[in-house]
Amino acid sequence: MSDETGERWEAAQEGAELLREGEPDLAVQELERVIGVDPENEYAFFFLGSAHFEKARFEKAMKAYLRALEIAPGYLGAMVHLGHSLRMLGKHAEALRMGREALKLKPEDADAIHLVALAHYARGEGAAAAHYLERFLALRPELEAAHEAEGLLQVLRGEVQRVDERDLN
Repeated sequence: MSDETGERWEAAQEGAELLREGEPDLAVQELERVIGVDPENEYAFFFLGSAHFEKARFEKAMKAYLRALEIAPGYLGAMVHLGHSLRMLGKHAEALRMGREALKLKPEDADAIHLVALAHYARGEGAAAAHYLERFLALRPELEAAHEAEGLLQVLRGEVQRVDERDLN
């Protein structure tokens, strides 16, 4: 990490910490302050995107991740998070494309594989979704993510019925 990159990382850490502490609104304020001082801080834009994502402001999250990628085109985390923002906006083809770009950079990245699996699932592409979910599980993800992946695989295999939110109301 160059000195300049290290300084940018350090500058964004207060906002990242606020986000980890469950304070996304305060994180937005802090990260916007950092960006005001250094509009080329890709980490501040990344964490700003994460704060907006946390608040379900997916359009704003997408824009922040895009800016991080303009500054640092190979920023893998920003690619994956941009993909999830696109997925949440219903832009599944774009999310899938972003996941594939991330996998070109790092073929065994669990987060990118998970993104591609979820994008295929959202598009109704069961076989492809199952393939990527199995790849994801082979990487031994955290327990919560593993349970989600297993649940989706059970739905895809017909072992359990998918619950539509309308059925719950």
